[in-house]
Amino acid sequence: MNEINGVSADRLQRVHMVGIGGAGMSGIARILLDRGVAVSGSDMKESRVVLALRAAGAVIGVGHRAENLDLAGGAPDAVVTSFAAIPKDNPELVAARDRGIPVLRRSDMLALLMADSRAVLFAGTHGKTSTTSMAVVGLQAAGLDPSFAIGGQLNRAGTNAHNGTGDVFVAEADESDGSFLTYSPTVAVVTNIEADHLDYYGTEAAYHAVFGEFAGRIGEGGALVACAEDDGVGGAAELAERAAAGELPLADGVRVFGYGSEAALAAHPSVPAGVVVLESTALPDGGSRALVRLDGVPDAPVVELTVHTPGHHMVLNAAAALLAGVLVGADPQSVADGIGDFDGVRRRFEFHGEVGGVEVYDDYAHHPTEVRAVLTAARAKVDARGGGRVIVVFQPHLYSRTVNFATEFAAALDLADSVVVLDIFGAREDPVEGVDSRIITSKMTTPVVFEPRFSDAPDRVAEIVRPGDVVLTVGAGTVTMLADEILHRLGE
Repeated sequence: MNEINGVSADRLQRVHMVGIGGAGMSGIARILLDRGVAVSGSDMKESRVVLALRAAGAVIGVGHRAENLDLAGGAPDAVVTSFAAIPKDNPELVAARDRGIPVLRRSDMLALLMADSRAVLFAGTHGKTSTTSMAVVGLQAAGLDPSFAIGGQLNRAGTNAHNGTGDVFVAEADESDGSFLTYSPTVAVVTNIEADHLDYYGTEAAYHAVFGEFAGRIGEGGALVACAEDDGVGGAAELAERAAAGELPLADGVRVFGYGSEAALAAHPSVPAGVVVLESTALPDGGSRALVRLDGVPDAPVVELTVHTPGHHMVLNAAAALLAGVLVGADPQSVADGIGDFDGVRRRFEFHGEVGGVEVYDDYAHHPTEVRAVLTAARAKVDARGGGRVIVVFQPHLYSRTVNFATEFAAALDLADSVVVLDIFGAREDPVEGVDSRIITSKMTTPVVFEPRFSDAPDRVAEIVRPGDVVLTVGAGTVTMLADEILHRLGE
């Protein structure tokens, strides 16, 4: 797509970004700056991200004011915003509309930046950031130097975006508000499909259906890659089956591939195997070493994958990243070697430190399935080293999600040995009268403390832990701030 709302990437001289410090917005800002575009923006507060963007050349105001539109020395060619995070009555958006300046969604600008590239996009309810990141480091190791925009910061690169010299653009395709239907991928990976964002979609059926529409956005001769182990109703495996059967309106020449274990792929024989996980063994660091066969490419090479982040789901993510890289022409072994060097993404089972034999990690999981996966991985980690308990500090994210999935959250958190549950982080939602985190804790069987005072959470953890335990701060909100606070409290 070369033009959206009258804006094309090759004619951009100045761009203003409302909420520039956000994960997705900051990545787009970095790419625009690298392409020589004058970037201005605003955010509600100073942050490390804002400071880094200023150092890279962006002009950023703190607070939202109409006059911020002219921070870069004149009217911008476009104003970019996240419709989910920024209200329509934001003074900068109001001023832009009054002045006739085009207002684009974040996804619109990303689509423009990808217009002349082979886009490798990763969609799904869970695992997008980790899988996208693995693909990036794999392609870099293969010498392709892709452009990329991801929702988290690569630990090694220290950034969430890059304007590469190659013709491949790797990015997450966020389904939360349907905006990923703006993209036209060459390779589209769907990691899994499980009901979420019902505040936007309304029904599970509508949420599932949008992934079929996304598959229909794949360009001629492209590829759909879907996880065969996600075999629930409306899951990625069913999506692949429908695509292979011609039930989806795919472009000419689009190939369909599944990935997963031999048993999972055998359960969906109509889906051509793309990458088969032949075997997987645990590593002392909690990661895995897997042997995989690339049935989706000539000669079906067998390669070894090393994954240092715990959990079987991370093996599947690595397999998907490997196949995606190979489908755009990268050498399989080089991609696998790059994935083996992958040392994680910020807030994805991120190690913060150890005090007195207690290890503290932080994770972004904010859906019951994600919480279950990270606690299962943590349990495997402590079991592999001979014992210890899993202690969790969990902060529910969004009132709507908490209400919709309270029972599922309780069941997932029951996998821990002890849990501290904070009150709900509302983010873009207003509080709901009579709803707090006790709708989760009341359904739990494992020892749990409801702690509505955020600052007291480290004390609750200190009362619980003992040497050998693993502590996890879990959630998409401010809970991430507690990992270092807990370490400090334990150090006392």
